[in-house]
Amino acid sequence: MSEQTTLTTSAPPGGREAWLRRLDLLSEDSGYFEPLGLRHWAYFADEGPTLLVTFQTIQTLEVRPAGDMPAAQRVAEGLGWSQLCLLSDGETWFRDRRVWGYFDRLIDEGFFEDFDRVLFHGAGMGGYAACAFSVAAPGASVLAIRPVATLSPRVAGWDRRHLRARRLDFSSRFGFAPDMVEGAGPVVLIHDPAVPEDAMHSALFRRRHVVPLACRHLGAEPEVSLAEMDLMDPLLTAAAEARLTPDLWARLWRARRDHLPWMRNIGARLAAGPARGRELAFLRLAAARFPEAPRFRKRLEALTAGDPPR
Repeated sequence: MSEQTTLTTSAPPGGREAWLRRLDLLSEDSGYFEPLGLRHWAYFADEGPTLLVTFQTIQTLEVRPAGDMPAAQRVAEGLGWSQLCLLSDGETWFRDRRVWGYFDRLIDEGFFEDFDRVLFHGAGMGGYAACAFSVAAPGASVLAIRPVATLSPRVAGWDRRHLRARRLDFSSRFGFAPDMVEGAGPVVLIHDPAVPEDAMHSALFRRRHVVPLACRHLGAEPEVSLAEMDLMDPLLTAAAEARLTPDLWARLWRARRDHLPWMRNIGARLAAGPARGRELAFLRLAAARFPEAPRFRKRLEALTAGDPPR
């Protein structure tokens, strides 16, 4: 294994071409960076015996400050893990024969057998890909946030969030994600059950080794808040070591109580409901915990100045 590659220093200005050049430069000594057709790239850094396989769009890099990699890559870099990152240009859902051929090549070469641990990870579209391509590395762990099972209208016609993607082929190679995790190790799915489509997709993963974890009221993109709560490090580490259990999640999930966006979500839900007594108790706690957030204090003052709570 080579010395650790640093992804977060001496970064070029933002923009696609600059990021692609940067990844190409970083890969020279410890791996490779190669295009897979016109809309996908593969970046590999050979750093240690644990391999993190991630899936994301090139757009997630373009909007970030120069050199500021997403949370999963920063965690892997800090832990000295090897990384295999599949990038897509837009919402391709990685449904491309060149991507399939790339994973076939890795299988034929015994690529994944060179690592002591392999963890597939992604969110949303990346969560779908993490589950679907985990079949390439039997026994690998999976950590998927709000994963999609399929966008085939025959199976998931109720999900109307990605209508254009319905035209893609979800029935052939690496297609139906719940079937692809059959040979995986622990498969951990994190989603907000208050988002109906995410709850329904997660329900399609019915294997006994699938561990669903709820992040209720975190919203449509829980991966953002999980990173803000500094939970990606313990989540990825525990998932890679096959010890991300519901009990451990329950302890980690307590961090939500100090996360202002989650508290605001709870406040909005209570304000829309009939239980004024519960809302008052919540507002007193929230106003004391977040004195810098005047919304809680103002709502509390409005309620206590009005009718008695119900």
